[in-house]
Formats: sequence, C-alpha cells, structure tokens
Amino acid sequence: MDTNLTKTENSIDKNAVRSKQIALAGLFAALSYIGFQFFRIDIPVGPAKTAFHLGNTFVTLAALFLGGPLGGLAGGAGLTIADLTSGYATSAPKTFFLKFMIALITGLVAHKAFKINQITDHKKLVLAAVVSSASGLLFNVFADPIVGYFYKRYLFGLQVDLAETLAKISALTTFVNAVASVAFASILYLILRPTLKKSQLI
Repeated sequence: MDTNLTKTENSIDKNAVRSKQIALAGLFAALSYIGFQFFRIDIPVGPAKTAFHLGNTFVTLAALFLGGPLGGLAGGAGLTIADLTSGYATSAPKTFFLKFMIALITGLVAHKAFKINQITDHKKLVLAAVVSSASGLLFNVFADPIVGYFYKRYLFGLQVDLAETLAKISALTTFVNAVASVAFASILYLILRPTLKKSQLI
C-alpha cells in the first residue's frame, strides 16, 4: 500500500515538474520573440535583409534550462513567429531549423557532456554555460550564412552576386549575434539558476 502511494506521489511530482517545464518553454518562446522583435537592428541588402538581434540569447538559455529538444521547440517557435510578423516571413522555415539546431547542440553539450544540472562548483558551472552556449552558436555562425545562401539562391532565385553579398553580411551579423548571445545567455543562466533549481524546474 505504501509502495503504491509512493509511486502515485512520484508520478504526481513528475507531472507537476513537466507542466512547469512546458510553461517555462512557453515563456522562453515569448522571450525569443521579444528578443528579435524589439531588440533588432535591420540591415537591408537589396530586396532582402538581415539583422542584429538578441533572439538567440533566449534560444540558448532555453536549451541550458530545458535541454535541447524542448529548448529548440521553444526558441524555434518564438523566432519563427517573430519572422512571420516582422517582414522576414520567407526566412521562417530556415529560422526554425537553425534555432532548433542551436538549442539541440547547446543542450547536448550542457546536459550530456557537462551534466550541467549536477554541477555545484561555480567555476565549472561558468565554464559549462559558456562552452555549451558557444558550441550551439558557433554552429550557427557557419550554418546560417551557408544555409541562407542556398536557401535564397535556389529557393527564391536571388542573383548570385546578391546572394553572396547577403551571405557575407549575414556571416558578420551572425558572428556579432553569437558573441552577444553567449555572454547574455551565460550571465542570465547563472543569475536565474538558483531560483529555478529551488522551484524544482531543473
């Protein structure tokens, strides 16, 4: 009888934690949207454009707290909606794929390689947050311009010169976005971790 009661209590606890994590994923989706929609500098390039923004900060942060798959769905959804509502609609499918991959890589390094939720030493925690964030965003530094070139050149038929120019500018903006996002995501993770750990979300 006691064993059955314990199993029931454990099941209720797991469901409660899962519900909180889903709610947290929704929050990160909203923050990713806000990071792009309201903290963005557009750079027009002919009929297309790229941008400096802080959306990737919250994609990475979601992966650090929630793991790659759930963090990727949250960040990818938030930034895809941002694309659809801010003049970047043609980039929405590419955005979802790339943001999901950022989170997947960040989450893999954080939770599989470092086992970040179990770290208690502050220096190791800082290292884990920075390296994990940098891993996902380093992928994006290379993938975004390359995927963007083929996406715009062959799917939307942009001229070679314009597609190349946009890819070069995108490489610059993606690099700057990555550096800023690694810094902000790591700092926010270290600040918010104690509260979320106390709430049994991680």
